[in-house]
Amino acid sequence: MTRVNLITGFLGSGKTTTLLHLLANKPEGEKWAVLVNEFGEIGIDGALLAESGAVLKEIPGGCMCCVNGLPMQVGLNMLLKQAKPDRLLIEPTGLGHPKQILDMLSSPVYQPWLTLNASLCLLDPRQLNEIRIRENENFRDQLAAADFIIANKEDRWDDSARMALQQWQTQDALSRPVVVARFGQIAQELLDQPRKNVTKLPQSPHHHSHPESQLSKLALTSASRWRRSMNQGQGYYSCGWIFDAETCFDTIGLLEWVRLAPVTRIKGVMRTQEGLVSVNRQGQDFNIETRQATPPDSRIEIIHEEEADWNLLQASLLKLRLTLQV
Repeated sequence: MTRVNLITGFLGSGKTTTLLHLLANKPEGEKWAVLVNEFGEIGIDGALLAESGAVLKEIPGGCMCCVNGLPMQVGLNMLLKQAKPDRLLIEPTGLGHPKQILDMLSSPVYQPWLTLNASLCLLDPRQLNEIRIRENENFRDQLAAADFIIANKEDRWDDSARMALQQWQTQDALSRPVVVARFGQIAQELLDQPRKNVTKLPQSPHHHSHPESQLSKLALTSASRWRRSMNQGQGYYSCGWIFDAETCFDTIGLLEWVRLAPVTRIKGVMRTQEGLVSVNRQGQDFNIETRQATPPDSRIEIIHEEEADWNLLQASLLKLRLTLQV
């Protein structure tokens, strides 16, 4: 019987960092798996989690939360029947609604295969002060569906964020436990807590499309050194790029491109002359890490509340390549 936890949280709340922490501290001898879904088509989290030691299954383009749930079912079935993990952690996109996933995991057909334990929702309390996020249906329902609220990024809070969290706790009718964390560092014991929150969630309409992904597949060929893919839905837009393993980027130029791009969110794993670098920017928060693994490509993705000048951003990114391009 596989123990399953749903780990939700809006864009930039720290889900992937939390997963990495949990996987780094998993009990010896246990086999863990991760089912991860992103709003964009590129799959940055899969690259970040590839060396975690867990069995990994990616579902691109926000499809995990589709009403029909077919990509989710296929991925879930493959992991349960082929990998047979002791524990499965499911990370939906930050723009995903939890209802379809929780309904599926709770259905009778999966009862012989899994035990659904407590669901965790990552929250950056600073987002409670942003009207666009606070009034987002998925943001509200992710919080409403969780058994535990992980108030993350405490090192970045100011007084207004602390006050917003305190006010939210006062108004929370379910009075769920709130766990304060930094860098997603939470206790493993939370995963074994039972699921108690069975709040009835509204049916969320699914607004999501793949305007370019049907026209250009992400697989690179000998004639293409890079590809772009886009997605939109839930009032957000994504644009991502994937580059082959021979492409290397100017480190300083890349970091400045990420820092100065006039967009909300950028996440990537990129090859530079100094080695592999992961970048993660949410608003003004900018985290840079060097990595030891050598993935087969470089990939970077932007998410923004409106359509940006993707061609201009792309042109400036392409100028940062150091290797001869086709």
